[in-house]
Amino acid sequence: MSILSSFWDQFIKSLEKDQKRYPLFFPLLKQLHPVELTEHKIILGCQNLGLKFYLSSGKPSYELEDALSEHAGKRIKIELVVAPLNKKKPKETPLLNFKPTLGDLFYKTGLHVKYSFENFAVSSTNQVAYAAAQAVTNGLGHTYNPLFLYGGVGVGKTHLAQAVGRNIIEHDQEKKIFFCPGDQFTNEMVESIRDKSTAAFRRKYRKLNLLIVDDVQFIGGKERVQEEFFHTFNSVVSSGGQIILTADKPPSQIKGIEDRLRSRFSGGLTVDIQSPDFELRTAILLIKSREKGIEIDIESAKAIADQVSDSRALEGTLLSLYSWVVLEKREKIDLEFVNGFFSKKKETLIKKLVPQDVIKTVCSFSPSNCHARLTKSS
Repeated sequence: MSILSSFWDQFIKSLEKDQKRYPLFFPLLKQLHPVELTEHKIILGCQNLGLKFYLSSGKPSYELEDALSEHAGKRIKIELVVAPLNKKKPKETPLLNFKPTLGDLFYKTGLHVKYSFENFAVSSTNQVAYAAAQAVTNGLGHTYNPLFLYGGVGVGKTHLAQAVGRNIIEHDQEKKIFFCPGDQFTNEMVESIRDKSTAAFRRKYRKLNLLIVDDVQFIGGKERVQEEFFHTFNSVVSSGGQIILTADKPPSQIKGIEDRLRSRFSGGLTVDIQSPDFELRTAILLIKSREKGIEIDIESAKAIADQVSDSRALEGTLLSLYSWVVLEKREKIDLEFVNGFFSKKKETLIKKLVPQDVIKTVCSFSPSNCHARLTKSS
């Protein structure tokens, strides 16, 4: 049997036990046959045009591509052609031992390529968390297990947790790593119960070297989910794996969490990440501008950081400024332009309201009742 045929047969067999998960395309898979395989694409032959049209459109197309990519361990695009069986000899290439690239591994593990230690700005507000994350990468499963990071929106919890995963996978691609938001864990568990595939769900999560759960507070109040997560937590840790959790509050303040989970969440290192100070916001701006190829000097960055306190809003403000720079055909974002930008924003915000403005707004919701009053006031 050829490598290509073997790969396709193994894919079909992998879905047989889980076929209820893919009710739209699974019954039709045996009417397909592999024609050619390249590094990022597989060409599948269909017996007729109707089958090709159905599988190329909508949900069947997305599900088939996702299932095949999951099986391959890398992102694989699908091209369907009308090709009767045995009329076209399968083509194979030596590079198809399916050794995934880093990009493929990021996709498979739920990591995002933009998060790394190199582009994480450090200051007094997050230096403890940064040092703890670095320590975890050097002692996976043995140092600070679990590592629990908490703080408000946009303080860098997700960035730091993902940076650990990226660092590990760059140094050892054999490590089993998975990043998921708390609501994704919940949704996958519900789907596994519905599809009677809980065994596959447990195999996915309980054999990991590193499990990162973002916004773990979302499992609060969900008894069945917490029970499953409790056993997942124990299984990963007992086998020498690492757990990293992020939340908006410390374990003691998360509502609806069972005591046994709260105890485990608090059993490692819990670190509070504060909102970024002025120096950190300035550094974040300079890092973002460099990543996006936007020219800005440090004084302009300071002026923006002085006006914008939310770290996520910093990037939005930077992009807004850049768009105006492009429109006005300026060479770069300078201090004069930044000051003008914020002056205009303040003028808009402090526009004085008059009684007529209030009446018009109210009347826009019930014009029949307010018309007389509006006319009188005018």
